[in-house]
Order: sequence, then structure tokens, then C-alpha cells
Amino acid sequence: MEELLQREYYTQAIAQWLGKQIIIVLTGQRRVGKSMCLRLLAQEKQADPNAHIIYIDKEDTVYDSIATYEELNTYLSAHIEKNKHNYILIDEVQDIHGFEHSLRSWIKQPETDVVITGSNAKMLSSELSTLLAARYIEIPIHTLSYTEFLYFHRLQDNDEALEKYLLWGGLPYLRLIGLEHTEQIKNYIQSVYDTVVLKDIVQREQIRNVTSFINLSRFVSDSIGKLVSPNAIMKYLRSQGENLSSVVIQNYLQYICNAYLAYKVQRYDIHGKQLLESNDKYYFEDLGIRNKLVRTRQMNDIEKRIENAVYLQLLRMGYAVRVGQLRNAEIDFVAEKGEQTIYVQVAYLIADEQTAKREFGNLQTIKNNHPKMVVSMNPLNTISDVEGIKHIHLRHFLTMDEIQ
Repeated sequence: MEELLQREYYTQAIAQWLGKQIIIVLTGQRRVGKSMCLRLLAQEKQADPNAHIIYIDKEDTVYDSIATYEELNTYLSAHIEKNKHNYILIDEVQDIHGFEHSLRSWIKQPETDVVITGSNAKMLSSELSTLLAARYIEIPIHTLSYTEFLYFHRLQDNDEALEKYLLWGGLPYLRLIGLEHTEQIKNYIQSVYDTVVLKDIVQREQIRNVTSFINLSRFVSDSIGKLVSPNAIMKYLRSQGENLSSVVIQNYLQYICNAYLAYKVQRYDIHGKQLLESNDKYYFEDLGIRNKLVRTRQMNDIEKRIENAVYLQLLRMGYAVRVGQLRNAEIDFVAEKGEQTIYVQVAYLIADEQTAKREFGNLQTIKNNHPKMVVSMNPLNTISDVEGIKHIHLRHFLTMDEIQ
């Protein structure tokens, strides 16, 4: 029997909403661990004699007969136990047409909790929000953090472990493959990407030109840290012998984000305190998938992976993240949570005065007292703060739970 390793942050996040007559929605890319969170909850509650678990896994053909909300209602009515606390757990609920019509009635039942998972953001923006406004809470599930990666693979925190994390990413199933089996890892990562593209994008959005979509994904994967526009993608695709309109390209980018393959990060005018509408950046949910899509290894690829890893860590810490624009200077990340704002620059190495001036100098132009930091992979004995701006090693940053 497979050992279920705890991901305590998510376990605690789910627990605090149980018993409050609100639907708990676990969202995220396929294979990031949403199912594991459901199974851990089921395992925990099975020890309670007053609990009754109803578990529906829509990736299991056993549940193919539950395709509509009417069929879901019929199934749940037949399996509910009135004298116990019922936990309705549904994995990949978006595969049940109209599921929200059923769940809005079940969450009103006494002694009933509903926890569902979904792999498409469109489910929240349309299906759920229309009928279940203020009746659900979203908990984003991400790939393994660096700390979780060390725990899952029983590794010590060192440069070698960090290199493996930046290369293979944080899909939890890699623990069962073993990091030494590189060809199997590559095949598995490719299979996850293929599944996301097929089930959550091609089939759901009815894409006919799959080759163009994959080429666009490759372009985005190689553009980490760069501003991306439909026009730039259009030029690239034309160089590949393909011709897509700006509208189709924008739709494809949205599909990538809807499937949680990548996140669009808007630019933010720090001086004017407003979002800018054009030229966004994109960062991938999983570094392994991102690296698999990149066709060539360029000299600056490590910096792209580092920047992607820092972005993901900020997300895990609960920050809303944007790209900062300050006149002609760019700040890699402006991160906000509640009343807190932090500014983060990312560099592979601060190896010379020119690089130091660029990374620290951009932050020095921000005239406020919010925390500012530079994250790099400089040797630890060369890292020191500069005029109140913290200089943090990537390994240290990726093991932080919060930023003071």
C-alpha cells in the first residue's frame, strides 16, 4: 500500500473550513497532489466511527456512470447515511456536467461536508461562482515546495538537492520513481503534460490545431522572465511556418492558465499604483514540465528556472504577485499580502559591480520602507546586505515559511 506523506499546510487549511457548511475546492494542475489531500482527509476521518466517507474519483472508470448532476444526486442520495457525519469527496469534479446544481443543495444538509478538486480555473470563474457565490472557499494546491521536495525524497538541504529541484520540479509522484531514474522521470513528466493538454485543454476547449498550441507552449516556457505579447508569439509561430491570429493566441494563453500549467503575471506601475494592461510575464506551475518543453538549453536558462522557483515560493506563501515597473527600471516581483508589500529581485550570481548596480540599484529607486531583497545563488560567504536591502541565498529563500 502506498504511503501517504503529509502536506501539513494543506491539511490544516482544509481542516479549518470543515463543519462550516461551505464547499472546499482544491484547485491546481493535474498530478500536483490534490487527490492525495482528499485521500489523507478520508484516511483521517475513517478513524472516526461517526464519520461516513463518500469518495468519487472521476479519473476511475468505476464512476463513469456519474456524468451529470442528476446522476450525481442519485448516487449521493443512495450512499448518504443520515445518522453519521457525511464527507462528500469528489476528485476532478469538472468532469460531472452541472455538478454545481447538485452540490449547492448537499452543502445545506446538516452534518455534511463537501470537498472537491478541479483542474480548470474556468470551473471557478463560471460554474461555481454563478450558483455558489459565497458558498465555497478555494485552496490552491501547488507542486512540492523545495522543503517538501527534500522531505519526499529524503534529501539533505544542499546545492546538489537544489539542482535536482530546479531540474525535475515538484510533482509528488516522482518520489515513487526515484530521482536516479532519469529516463523514467522524463517519460512521466511528458505523460503529465500530455494528459493536461488532452483532458483540460484540447478536449475541453475543442482545439483542432494541437501542434500550434504545443509550439506556443514551448515559446512561453522559454520566455520565463521576459515580457510576452501576442504579437511576439505571432512572429515566432510564423517563423515556424504557422499562422495564428492575435485572438486565437490570446485564447491559447488563457487555456494554459485555466489548466494551471502556467500563471500570467501582470505588470504593476509602482509609481502610479495601477496595473498595466499589456506585455505580461508567464511562470510555470511545475519546473519539470517547463524544462521538458524547452527545446534548447541556453546559458541563461538557470536564471529562468531560479526566477520561476522564486515566483512559486511567493505564491505558496500566499502573496499576490506582479511584475514591478518603475519608470525605466523593472522589479522582478512586487508581492502583496494583506497590508504587507515586498519587492524581490532575482539573479543567478551577483558576480560584478555592474550586476550589483542593476539588481540592488533598481530596488534603491523605490522610495518607501517596504522590505526589499535580492535572491541569488552567490556563495554564502559572499552574501551581504546592501543599504538595508537583504541579499538572500536561493536555498534560504525557498525554505522560508514567511517573510518578515
